[in-house]
Amino acid sequence: MLVCCGLVTLDVVQVVDSLPGPDEKVVARSLSATFGGPAANAAATAVALGVATRLVTAVGDGPLAQVVRRELEDCGVELVDAARGVPDGRLAVSTVLVTRATGERAVVSTNASGFGDLATRAGTSGAPTVDELLADVGPGDALLLDGHLPGLALAVARGARERGAAVVLDGGSWKVDAARMIGLCDAVVVSADFRPPGVGLGDVLAAVAALGPRFVARTRGPRPVEVLDEGERYEVAVPEPARVVDTLGAGDVVHGAFAAGVARGASWRAALERAVVVASRSVAHPGARGWIGRSGRA
Repeated sequence: MLVCCGLVTLDVVQVVDSLPGPDEKVVARSLSATFGGPAANAAATAVALGVATRLVTAVGDGPLAQVVRRELEDCGVELVDAARGVPDGRLAVSTVLVTRATGERAVVSTNASGFGDLATRAGTSGAPTVDELLADVGPGDALLLDGHLPGLALAVARGARERGAAVVLDGGSWKVDAARMIGLCDAVVVSADFRPPGVGLGDVLAAVAALGPRFVARTRGPRPVEVLDEGERYEVAVPEPARVVDTLGAGDVVHGAFAAGVARGASWRAALERAVVVASRSVAHPGARGWIGRSGRA
């Protein structure tokens, strides 16, 4: 089993010929509204690869939340709303503009707000306890964190480690609680933008590994992934896609496929090698999940 803990959003995605300039209006080629967010996209990726996956996140109530709930269910993701019983929480929303010719994206987001520290609310006012969030999790299972909802993520990570599950972090950018979160992880896969304060670009892997994880990797778009694996340095080549339609969510696909491999018992290296193949295939399709077949399986 894989548990993904972190952010879910409602993504409003429009494909345009070019981004608008100041005071300019453009007509979109297409429009879609669906769930997004690093943890949610990773969960859908893992399910498509045949791994039973639970998403621990904050959804809240309201019509937008219902859209997200329905689409997660359609993707086969088990949703556990840690914000259950929290009356004032608001679902995060992202507006995404995708440039048609290049697949590049521009994103404006609101973070999930009003949920407070979900870790302190666990087990109160109807909110699930950490034990409920990690039901049936044990040795051989995996937990993927995306760095969001930090109080909840730290509590869930401690619980997963106590149960013998592997803990993996999707490091998109350095956040306030990043050091504490990394210290609870067995493996960390960071983006090219991830940089601990005061650390040079060439020292990122070593600085992250010094905080505790045995395996650290750094993705760089189409360039080879840099790896520090229990002291050994190497690179994992990224296959060139047949075409690039949309890069939206490619990083989330890497992390979801990597965590799915870990949950299946693959080595860190084998899981990463498989993950970059899946992510390269994904960018030839629109959206973070366009590569997934109608059956919900890759």
